[in-house]
Amino acid sequence: MPQRHSKNNNDLAFFTYDEKRKLGYGTQKERLGKDSIKPFDACSLCLKSLIDPMSCQKGHLFCKECILECLLSQKKDIQRRLVAHSAQQKQEKEEEEEKLMLQKAKELDAFDQQNHGAVPQYSDRNYNRDKNGFHGANSVKVTSYEEEALKTMKAFWLPSATPEASVKVEAPSTSTICPEGKENLKLKTLFPVQFTEDTSEQKKSNALDRSYICPSCKTTLTNTMSLVALSSCGHVFCKKCSDRFMAVDKVCLVCNKACKERHLVNLKKGGTGFAGHDDNLEAKDFKHLGSGSGLGLVRPAMKT
Repeated sequence: MPQRHSKNNNDLAFFTYDEKRKLGYGTQKERLGKDSIKPFDACSLCLKSLIDPMSCQKGHLFCKECILECLLSQKKDIQRRLVAHSAQQKQEKEEEEEKLMLQKAKELDAFDQQNHGAVPQYSDRNYNRDKNGFHGANSVKVTSYEEEALKTMKAFWLPSATPEASVKVEAPSTSTICPEGKENLKLKTLFPVQFTEDTSEQKKSNALDRSYICPSCKTTLTNTMSLVALSSCGHVFCKKCSDRFMAVDKVCLVCNKACKERHLVNLKKGGTGFAGHDDNLEAKDFKHLGSGSGLGLVRPAMKT
């Protein structure tokens, strides 16, 4: 039985709906798997397993070396911008002083020409004025200014003489920011994090894969669980144990150190540059057709 004419037609100047579907036209959606999501025990900067983990007050985890190097580079960049800003202010001040000096020199020159000029100043209305509408010593002054302007005039139509717009350096902020949450971050607000490693016999056989447990309920910690860290001592618990015990007893279940409500920090779960966490686990790409080529070109989908 022959196929339908709409699916077998290839002499049109445009693509049919069925041809677009075969080429994958439109928004393509795909739920991201485990390999596309950052594990909870991975650094947010190097995306590797945490070494000497540290956390900010918003719950972003970093390696100690990574976050210290990041903050140090930010401070160096801030210092470089401050130096550039101060140099620009100094240059603007010098240009302003030079402009004032030139203006005073011109005023003195005009005063000297008006009082000691060779050409007298006439007050007769019937006197034939020059093309600029001035006469006497003023005529000499205007002519000298025009000559100076002609000497210093920039030929804007030539690439070598094109005037350049000065780029102003804005005063930078002196505070470092968190590379993950984009909020202000200080070194003293970071606190070390201590995960409880699973030391059971089954996990000892496979030493390459480290797994961590909640020290209270002994449940294996995964990306699907909400984790809470204590900024006072650094121990990590699951959300259920934190709400059931520490929020009520105000004490850590491991080291018995006193804690308050503000010491409970919710750790952020996995997510990379294109994959979010929690409910935002779907990647989208919009595939459109090339003009006259028949090939599908892929461009990122617009964020909503």
